[in-house]
Amino acid sequence: MGDEMQKYLDKAEVLIEALPYIQKFNRKIIVVKYGGSAMIDETLKRRVIQDVTLLKLVGFKPIIVHGGGKEISRWVGKIGMEPKFIKGLRVTDEETMEVAEMVLNRVNKSLVRLVEELGVRAIGISGKDGGLLRVEKKYADGADIGYVGKIKQVNIQVVQDLLEKDFLPIICPVGLDDEYHTYNINADDAADAIARAIGAEKLAFLTDIEGVYKNPNDSSTRISAMTVKEARSLIDEGYVGGGMLPKLQNCIDAIENGVKKVHILDGRIPHCLLLEIFTNKGIGTAIFKDEESRDEHGE
Repeated sequence: MGDEMQKYLDKAEVLIEALPYIQKFNRKIIVVKYGGSAMIDETLKRRVIQDVTLLKLVGFKPIIVHGGGKEISRWVGKIGMEPKFIKGLRVTDEETMEVAEMVLNRVNKSLVRLVEELGVRAIGISGKDGGLLRVEKKYADGADIGYVGKIKQVNIQVVQDLLEKDFLPIICPVGLDDEYHTYNINADDAADAIARAIGAEKLAFLTDIEGVYKNPNDSSTRISAMTVKEARSLIDEGYVGGGMLPKLQNCIDAIENGVKKVHILDGRIPHCLLLEIFTNKGIGTAIFKDEESRDEHGE
């Protein structure tokens, strides 16, 4: 058999391997939190959008929740303002909030354009639309960090309506408080809250690391699958710190509120979403409720 024919047979094998996953997740909702380097690098950006569009076309109901932190910092610098952070959270005064909202809307519509180019109908909204994300002021260990919101209520109706009409919703994390002031929201928190409110089957975080490590300095200690209990132990034993700590807390929170499975993926790996969801050997870290649900998902 020639090399050319083998190449095509390999392609067929890949499709057959994906078949049970396509069957299992048909009409199921997946929330993709899109951030990190995969948002800055144009090639990676296109690949992520191709992945999400493919998920839509094979029967998933994807929702994208995106950040824009790096881009916000770039524009804040561009207009001569100094980005300030307390405990890793951006201090957002009124002027910074204005810039943040403009940048996030710009990012939002660029993602809509990419999805539309691939022949799928997308609608970009913010947490303001339809009262999707209602917030209260968030503090960093008692410190006032300005217009940074903590989600207190999700009105998921607007997203459900879009899914029902076969749109791919693309959501930027901006919300309103009870006095209708605009607040910036951490995109991980927004993705977590939306996944919980809509009862998503899956929540995937695209990050700049390969997954969760037992030893953060040794990439060979990546944990490919773990339960909520194991995740809590890692936190309690001090293995998890920095930016991964709130992310892992969000994962635990999502699963304890009905999301079936959470993935932490390296968005710098081309087509990481497809590799994680449609192949027998995932590439990131998958988190489950318990051993029973791990077995159920064939891990």
